Amino acid sequence: MSLFSKLFKLFLAVVLIPMIPLVVLLAFYQVHLKHNILETHANLAQIVSSSMNQHIEDLNWRLAFGQNISEYIQRKKDPLPLLREALAANPDFLMLAVLSPKGKELYRAGDKQILNQLPALNLEDDPSLPVLAQSNQLSVSSFDVVANRPISEFIYPLPNGDFLYGIMSFFSFLARVQEQRIGTTGHIYIVDQEGQIYTSEYQYKPDFDAQTLQRAFSKRNPLIKKIKTSRESYVGAYAPTPILGAYVAVLQLKSEAYRSIYYTNIILALFLLTIATLSYFGALTFAERLGEPIEALSQAAREVSAGHLDQKIDEEIGWGEFQQLIADFNKMTADLQDYQALQLQAQVSEMKEQVFRSVAHDLRAPLLGLQGYLHILQSGKVSEEEKKQYLTLMNEATRNLSVLLEDVLDVSRVEAGMLLPKKETVDLVELVTQVTNTLAPTAREKNLCLETHVPALNIPADPKLLRRVITNLVSNAIKFTEKGFVRIDAKEDEKCYFITVADSGIGISAQDQKGLFQKYHQVQSDKPGYGLGLFISRQIIQAHGGTLEVRSALGQGSAFTISLPKEEK
Repeated sequence: MSLFSKLFKLFLAVVLIPMIPLVVLLAFYQVHLKHNILETHANLAQIVSSSMNQHIEDLNWRLAFGQNISEYIQRKKDPLPLLREALAANPDFLMLAVLSPKGKELYRAGDKQILNQLPALNLEDDPSLPVLAQSNQLSVSSFDVVANRPISEFIYPLPNGDFLYGIMSFFSFLARVQEQRIGTTGHIYIVDQEGQIYTSEYQYKPDFDAQTLQRAFSKRNPLIKKIKTSRESYVGAYAPTPILGAYVAVLQLKSEAYRSIYYTNIILALFLLTIATLSYFGALTFAERLGEPIEALSQAAREVSAGHLDQKIDEEIGWGEFQQLIADFNKMTADLQDYQALQLQAQVSEMKEQVFRSVAHDLRAPLLGLQGYLHILQSGKVSEEEKKQYLTLMNEATRNLSVLLEDVLDVSRVEAGMLLPKKETVDLVELVTQVTNTLAPTAREKNLCLETHVPALNIPADPKLLRRVITNLVSNAIKFTEKGFVRIDAKEDEKCYFITVADSGIGISAQDQKGLFQKYHQVQSDKPGYGLGLFISRQIIQAHGGTLEVRSALGQGSAFTISLPKEEK
């Protein structure tokens, strides 16, 4: 993670963590505020319902003329003039009629349009009439729409036992109700129990789904948290009315009802955005101030780790404690450089002495052997068969000397950068066959199975150098394997050729693998060799642009894999 990212997160954490309880409190407050807004709608709905209830109660004293009608009927007088007079005094009465105690119409008066649409009344089968006669109370029915006017029927018991039936228009009442608004989008509606809104053709009728309203009325909670239309969402509340099956609903656009809450959220979001922006630029500024000296120290530390101790950092890029740190770092690298020079001189002297002892020891043995064999041959006291045997041994000793000298020379070439491969197309099957034919006798002496699984591949490489690497790997595998197998595998993918020499030998520990490809490194000092083969092999493969890696574990054998890149066409 970069310094900028860490500082940015730190600044945000310092500011935002204390705000977490504030945000939680604000969220709780918003829920409470929404509930209060809906409660306001519920209170308004209840006020309108109470107003309607008062309107119905006022109807009782407005029907006081029923006493006169009852007296007229008892005196055998026609009550129609009184009915017409009552209609004139109450413009919202559309029709008045007198019913017999059994519910049969006796007299009627009213709006001609209503009278023409309404046949003669006969409520003889209505079971509510006896109940009304006993209770002597006004009964108001549910709403209905006649001639585009919301109406309601009422029945009022008269003192003589008859009933006064009337049809009353609620148009003016609903008009007054719908004139009331909450904000610019909030309206008050009268809705029946099926969710249908009572409006005239002159009044606004929203696109509410009746079933949604009906479901809202069926709940005990008078608050309506959300009603969706084809375009908008509404919130509000409802209250039942004294009119049978009718409700007062107060509905307002959700966006307007919760506008103050939305503004609060916007302000909070802008505040958080401001904090994030300030944190970003603050982190960027501090990262630039801190990053330059830290990056310089980090880069110099990597170079020192890579062995480049001549690194110096300009002290002017630092500030405060960084200047002292850079000065201490420069002094440390200077001290390390001096120490490395002394240590390197000691190591070179020790390495020269070790190499000299090793090479001198390995040169002395075959040279002493050669001198001994020459002395015996010069004495002339050997048979022809012994002479051939001694010559063979002398030949082997000279071959060992040649291999040792060639390895030492190759190390010198590698260190001088003179070991350059001469690439050509190599038949891998043929090359591997040459190696196995050479080393097969040695493998048979140890009863090892020397296997090859090499497909027909043509590899761009120096055949002499590649054969030397494979020969060295197979020879080492045979040397450190007492039973089992030594196997050569090869394959390719889109980018590389892979050659693997695996064995079932003693394996190599993780600790020994670290210095396996160094000069004069030997896993087992009791085995013949000079510790140069793997070093030279890796240098040869790297000169080809490839890699030489090892996978091994003690007691589980080893696998050396050569990776050679394919040439781009």
